[in-house]
Amino acid sequence: MVKVKICGITNAEDASMAVEAGADALGFVFYDKSPRCIAPEKAADIIREIPPFVTVVGLFVNAGIDFVNATADRCRLDIIQLHGDETPDFCSLVKRRVVKVFRIRDAQSLGPMKDYRVAGCLLDAYSPQAYGGTGFTFNWEIARDAKKYGPIILAGGLTPDNIRQAVEAVQPYAVDVSSGVEAAPGKKDPDKVRRFIENAKGLVEEK
Repeated sequence: MVKVKICGITNAEDASMAVEAGADALGFVFYDKSPRCIAPEKAADIIREIPPFVTVVGLFVNAGIDFVNATADRCRLDIIQLHGDETPDFCSLVKRRVVKVFRIRDAQSLGPMKDYRVAGCLLDAYSPQAYGGTGFTFNWEIARDAKKYGPIILAGGLTPDNIRQAVEAVQPYAVDVSSGVEAAPGKKDPDKVRRFIENAKGLVEEK
């Protein structure tokens, strides 16, 4: 069964709601240009109340290695998700398991993946305006080809309405959603979160 990460958590209520809905992982954004950015001290308070066996992911974009590792320690992060232009050498300095993000324009976007030795690769839609959370999709056939490089996490424009189609098309290890389950940037919609997780995991029958 595909694993589901709900990203862009900014408050304890959304964290608790997502866990109750069946999320396998929660993501916290430590990137000050994102509308979903959260301060490490606030994230640490929320994470302290998350029950066991839920994976906690920290998202960084071109941050310094000292900030990444210090935040990981302070917040007790399980996984570091690197969403910028981080090199393989940079990834090797991170003191947690790493998910490296690749923004996909076309099949050639997969080329750099062979150079990374990381726990998994997240594929997101390329946008010149932002490093993620744009709500854009990309060609899922490319994502299917990327599975030869290891566990693939599918992101980019996923919603409760298209997630089942995406999972059937790609059969990824996991899926990652942020803007597709929001009522507003940084605030989750409980109904969208529940429907997304149910549809991703095939817990409800199509009508």
